[in-house]
Amino acid sequence: MSQNYTAKQKFTIILLMFIFAGLTGYSQEVKRPQPKWWFGESVAANFNYYVGTTQMLNQNLTVPTAFHKGYGVKPYVSLLTEYRPNKTWGGMLNVAFDNRGGKFDEVVAPCNCPADLSTNISYLSIEPSLRLAPFKSAFYVFAGPTININLSKEFTYTQQYQTDTRADWSDINKTVISAQAGFGFDIPVSKKTSNTQMTISPFASFQTDLFQAPRSVESWSIYTIRTGIALKFGSVKRAKAVTPIQNTVTNTVTNTVTVVEKEIQFSVRAPKVVPLNRQIKETFPIRNSVFFDMGSTDIPKRYILLNADQALVFREEQLQNSQPDNLNKGRSARQLAVYHNILNILGDRMRANPASTITLVGSSDKNPVEGKILAENVKDYLVVFYKIDPSRISTEGRDKPIIPSEQAGAVKYLDMLREGDRRVDIISTSPELLLQVGGSSSSYFKPIEITSVQQDPLDGDVIFTVTNSSLLLDSWTVEFTDEQGNVQSFGPYTQDQASVSGKIILGNNTQGNYKVVMTGKTKTGLTITKESYVSLMKTGDVKQEGLRYTILFDFDKSKTIESYEKFLTDIVAPLIPEYGTVIIHGHTDIIGDEKYNLNLSNERARDAQQIIEKALANSGKKGVKFESYGFGKDANMAPFDNTLPEERFYNRTVIIDIIPAK
Repeated sequence: MSQNYTAKQKFTIILLMFIFAGLTGYSQEVKRPQPKWWFGESVAANFNYYVGTTQMLNQNLTVPTAFHKGYGVKPYVSLLTEYRPNKTWGGMLNVAFDNRGGKFDEVVAPCNCPADLSTNISYLSIEPSLRLAPFKSAFYVFAGPTININLSKEFTYTQQYQTDTRADWSDINKTVISAQAGFGFDIPVSKKTSNTQMTISPFASFQTDLFQAPRSVESWSIYTIRTGIALKFGSVKRAKAVTPIQNTVTNTVTNTVTVVEKEIQFSVRAPKVVPLNRQIKETFPIRNSVFFDMGSTDIPKRYILLNADQALVFREEQLQNSQPDNLNKGRSARQLAVYHNILNILGDRMRANPASTITLVGSSDKNPVEGKILAENVKDYLVVFYKIDPSRISTEGRDKPIIPSEQAGAVKYLDMLREGDRRVDIISTSPELLLQVGGSSSSYFKPIEITSVQQDPLDGDVIFTVTNSSLLLDSWTVEFTDEQGNVQSFGPYTQDQASVSGKIILGNNTQGNYKVVMTGKTKTGLTITKESYVSLMKTGDVKQEGLRYTILFDFDKSKTIESYEKFLTDIVAPLIPEYGTVIIHGHTDIIGDEKYNLNLSNERARDAQQIIEKALANSGKKGVKFESYGFGKDANMAPFDNTLPEERFYNRTVIIDIIPAK
């Protein structure tokens, strides 16, 4: 509040000084030629004031402590045009380089380490204004909209005992429309009789923070007090105004080239330490569907089918206690083994809860009669081997599931889509069988909890982001060079983001410092290189125990359904400790366009993060750091293979890892 008050005081004092000068020094009419058109340039100092809050600087960096206020003095340079049809009113247009950089007030991170954040954010500003000289004197006021096109989005984050981070803001608004108001004073410096008039014009203006948010996320905004001087030329002969117009066009073209060059930005997110493994408790959801092979009505052999004696002693807790060492990034084979016991899990739960009932909905393309047969075969297994009363199980047949994968008019990936639609869905309203959240049930089965050691966790990956590479580059590669000159190459990549395990980069070393060079080939054949530096260190601590939760999505859906929103709010968020880290990564199956799937996975991860952030804010928890990624259908990062329909369904997911603070 004090910062706002001081800034407004300054602006008011400057305004009064200009009005007084205008009334006393130039209130009498000066007999000079009065050109209608004026051209020139101006230079000024931007006194930038930051308000609001920022913490998530980009998709790769969320700092532990939020920044709130800041201040900076940066340059402003413009080419200007004025139109003055008479002595009272007219119009102005400035095309400017407008630097809104500054430094946020220092904060203290949870480690009791001072942290600083500065930025050099700048714009190509187009500023049309109405010009009014209320006293028909040299004093004038102006006001109008500002159209700001982002040129630079750089920031520097420093924290004691850590490597400085220099990167670009994410979620920058490419165009910001706001408003300004100001005043100036024209001081003639040419002869009265000259047809070409020249004035020096000191001026001041106020750029409101209304709609002046640099980013589409968080609440950081900027307001600016600008003071400077303009040099203006006007002539009664309009033809002489051609040259300044050409200068304006030339400058605009130059700025456009600069914008294109800055479109490709390279940043690296490296972990402080590279965890080799971590003990986790994973809450694994059970997809309530049994998928059937094309051309067969038998339950596929990949599902675990027990005989009567085995079914008699089966308990789902056996799946929780089994600890095979096949947990590639914590998933895949082990989890599929749990899912393929879905009929045994269902039989055990129905046996333990005799009041529960289910409906089996079988679907077969253009053949609801066969769909009914699929459902009856599942029912027979439960009745014969788990002795479930047949009256507790109803069946029906359809040609498409209630939520189908194949949509009307689809022409691609039809085989995989139809495999996913040939299934039996298990539907129930019995709370004993289903996920419970806040006293209400959902359509999803209660999950299974698995405790195990997670190999090579995701937060040990080094993640590269090359902004707009998918649009501007054919491909790009990354080279790591250590202090001994050893080089490792990775790639080529075609998307905006890629990752490499820190464990692979370090190899047999326990720590290392690396120069990272990104080399990109543009679609026009040019070579672009960008550099960064990272330091890595291994840790083998398996005592740190993490939690993992998974939410599933139906085909092509990005929004979490209501039951999962409650699950994230009421179950997941309360388990997140203060100053802990939450890593959220979204995935898709291999069906569909690569870029579309990448965007879809990002949407899913952001949806989950926003729900959790809201829940944490409501509970008053502090210092939680988020890292969110979308990997699309990247096979290297996919939780499962994409061979079976159930694997593709499980790949339509967001995984949430909760890591406590050390």
